[in-house]
Amino acid sequence: MLPLRRVLNPFRKQRLWASTSQFGFVELETVRCSLETCTSEYDGSGTMVTDGSRFLKQFFSTRCNSPKSLMGAGCFSSLAGTKSSGEDSDDLDEGFSELESSTASVPSEGNHVLDDGDDDLSSEPDLEVDNEDIDVSRPGELELSETEGDHDKKYVGRADSRELSKAILAAPRLPVHKVVGKWIEEGNELTRSDIASTMLSLRKLRMFGRALQFSEWLESSGNEFGEREHASRLDLIYKVRGLQKAENYLESIPKSFQGEIVYRTLLANCVSVANIKKAEDVFNKMKDLGFPVTTFACNQLLLLYKRCDKKKIADVLLLMEKEDVKPSLVTYKLLIDTKGQSNDIEGMEKIVETMKEEGKEPDFAIKCLLAKHYTFAGLKEKAENLLKEMEGIDIKESRWAMYSLLPLYADLKKADDVGRIWKICEPNPRFLECVAAIEAWGKLNKIEEAEAVFNTMSKKWSKMSSKHYSALLQVYANHKLLDKGRDLVKRMAESNCRIGPFTWDALVKLHVDAGEVGKADSILQKATEQNSLRPLFTSFMTIMDQYAKNGDVHNAEKMFHRMRKVGYVSRARPFQSLAQAYINAKTPAYGFYDRMRADNIFPNRALAAQLAQIDPFKKTAVSDLLE
Repeated sequence: MLPLRRVLNPFRKQRLWASTSQFGFVELETVRCSLETCTSEYDGSGTMVTDGSRFLKQFFSTRCNSPKSLMGAGCFSSLAGTKSSGEDSDDLDEGFSELESSTASVPSEGNHVLDDGDDDLSSEPDLEVDNEDIDVSRPGELELSETEGDHDKKYVGRADSRELSKAILAAPRLPVHKVVGKWIEEGNELTRSDIASTMLSLRKLRMFGRALQFSEWLESSGNEFGEREHASRLDLIYKVRGLQKAENYLESIPKSFQGEIVYRTLLANCVSVANIKKAEDVFNKMKDLGFPVTTFACNQLLLLYKRCDKKKIADVLLLMEKEDVKPSLVTYKLLIDTKGQSNDIEGMEKIVETMKEEGKEPDFAIKCLLAKHYTFAGLKEKAENLLKEMEGIDIKESRWAMYSLLPLYADLKKADDVGRIWKICEPNPRFLECVAAIEAWGKLNKIEEAEAVFNTMSKKWSKMSSKHYSALLQVYANHKLLDKGRDLVKRMAESNCRIGPFTWDALVKLHVDAGEVGKADSILQKATEQNSLRPLFTSFMTIMDQYAKNGDVHNAEKMFHRMRKVGYVSRARPFQSLAQAYINAKTPAYGFYDRMRADNIFPNRALAAQLAQIDPFKKTAVSDLLE
């Protein structure tokens, strides 16, 4: 451990965790290795760490270049479709947890078959898509579980487990309790199987409000709730009513059911909104209650700091070593993506080497990450070789991988390969393949080809949802095709499509790029007022950045306040944009640093430089002469 301490120590007075090993980062000065400044090398001497923690050595063994963007993608390759580039990924609202699940937008090799209707990747949040595919098996999606012997335990009776969810979907304007009551009056029986299936269906469709109503009805009807049921309710409350309401609900749960599952659900919710202080408080509370430090909890913190404060990643890794917490595949994905975002390709490859030494082979998701980072680092040959390896000997046998390969080839500007793969999919395309093809053609500036894929979709799926339109709308937004974008939105409205956060985001971008920032602001304001869904983080930032560019401090401050109001707090990015507004307006900002400290935000180099420019008390050569 001593060599590790020496390597991490050069930048500040060393003080490791107290015996409680808590994350009191504000009060406790811990050893941190900044990805922006860490230049130390391991000399290989001494006893480092146990085999299970060797990835710590590899993670800090190479020079960490300054990241191009401190707020990079929060998920893997979209862990969700994620949009894995830029703030998009971090800010998709719901993804109960990308962790412990396969990368969205990156299929698992064991799951080769995708239903035509499997469109989660690009679904409107209710979603976060997270740009993410919804993996209903992931730990975050806690449902009323069906345990052994429960098949015979009836709450009321028995029916086809899919019929109740169909009844709820068929009556979108009726309260769920009335739909369920009518369904039971018709002679149907309600079993645990019905409950689990219905809850699962509502979650998969991102109908979290309806799922919450169903959960509330179950409890009010006298059904017993255990820890998993309470955890599921807490997660739904967060998705529908926000983090504060979820915290309040936890306090109302009987002490006997306030277990690890409930707290890790709340932890994941705090991470989802990038609330560093609350996430750390929940983590410390879990330790105070005697819950073990798990890989899941550590991965949540890694994801949080990867998004918001990369310097703290060192703290988490040291804690994992101290508590003998073994890294999972998700841990390696996070570290690889962090290195890739920092343009530290050598460090990224060493993480992969360590994985292999510890018996873990890179899966398809990790290979997609590697290919993406090779491409943006300019190592196109490495990226191409990796993509050919991912295709396999016969690309037709790798049908499940198509929708991941399409955008990756587009990043490499390989139009021929995009066309080759799409030609295989075109006779019987799946939803995700169509979305990926539209995205790929858009990256290649081939609008007609993207529109042709959309037309193929419209022929195959006679009734399309907003999910089907979103991909093409984003292409129009990225290419500033305002008229085409407006026409497509009108077409969506005529088809009675539900318009959600992704559609709003595209509309905002379209109008801002057309110079109509006031109209974009109005669209976002109406969307926020008329819907229970939260707009994407990028929607706010697109408008706020334009106000900052114009030096419009008043409207930039209003947008900053609106972001906080809907829950986007504890992030450096909005402060950077707001500071730029003051700079462009040539106006000093009083109390700016205090505002940041109140949110537990510490400036990086870029933000520190901005703060110096707007400091009302800064010294200049002239001011010194006049004093």
